[in-house]
Amino acid sequence: MGREILVVWAGRRQRDQWQTLCDDYRERLSRWASVRELPVRVRSGADGGARLAAEGSALLAALPEPCWLVALDRSGRARSSAELARWLAHRIEEWPHPIAFAVGSDLGLAGEVLDGARETLSFGPLTLPHQLARLVLYEQLYRALSIAAGIKYHRGPL
Repeated sequence: MGREILVVWAGRRQRDQWQTLCDDYRERLSRWASVRELPVRVRSGADGGARLAAEGSALLAALPEPCWLVALDRSGRARSSAELARWLAHRIEEWPHPIAFAVGSDLGLAGEVLDGARETLSFGPLTLPHQLARLVLYEQLYRALSIAAGIKYHRGPL
């Protein structure tokens, strides 16, 4: 599995506990795929809708062309870990370009990002802080690739 996985997210890159945890999963993921993080920071005095639109444009501009864009949004499709593992293994096998996962800021993702995504993934109907959503994404990517590799990280229901 040598494809590149990108995690593109809106927000400020800070050295904090969230970043440390994400770095740990990114290092674990490197066993199976090249994983790159693309933080996008919009320096705008705007707030609300104007900031959301600026973040959306910046996120889309940061993506390589072509890529398979997956937007994280609670209105998206929820998958079990096993389903995500099968989906990701298939996508890595069949799609020769980067697979990008977009995580919004505290405002979420702009409509243009959701509209431009090939798929929308949901971690459920809960609203998660964007830092936590990014960490959950990294953990689920690690879980999916470990399932596909036959590593005994994931445990099914008892």
